[in-house]
Amino acid sequence: MAQNYRVGRLSQEIQREVTDILMKRVRDPRVQGITITGVEVTGDLQQATIYYSILSELASDGEKTQIGLEKAKGLIRRELGARLSIYVTPELIFERDRSVQYGDHIDELLNKLNHSED
Repeated sequence: MAQNYRVGRLSQEIQREVTDILMKRVRDPRVQGITITGVEVTGDLQQATIYYSILSELASDGEKTQIGLEKAKGLIRRELGARLSIYVTPELIFERDRSVQYGDHIDELLNKLNHSED
C-alpha cells in the first residue's frame, strides 16, 4: 500500500517539476508550449513515462517536439535529480498523449452530428 502511495506521489512531483523545468530551464523553442498531461512511474521507480500534448496537429511539429525533448532529456533528468529527494532518478521516456487529440476528434464528430440533425 505504501509503495502505491509513493509511486503516485512521485508521479505528481515529477509532473510538477518537469513542467517547471521546461518553462524555466529548457531554452529549446521546439519544446515551448507543450503541456505535461501525466506521468507513469514503474513500481521499482526506475522509469518514468512522461505524457505530453502539443496544440499543433501537424506531424512535423510533433516530430520536432519529440526531438527537442530527447535533446533536453539529460538536462531535465539532472534537474529532477537535484530537486527530488529520491535515491535514483528514474530513466525518462517522453510519449505524446494521444487522448487529448482523440477527445478533440470526438468533439468534432459530435458537432458534425448535431449540425446534420438541424
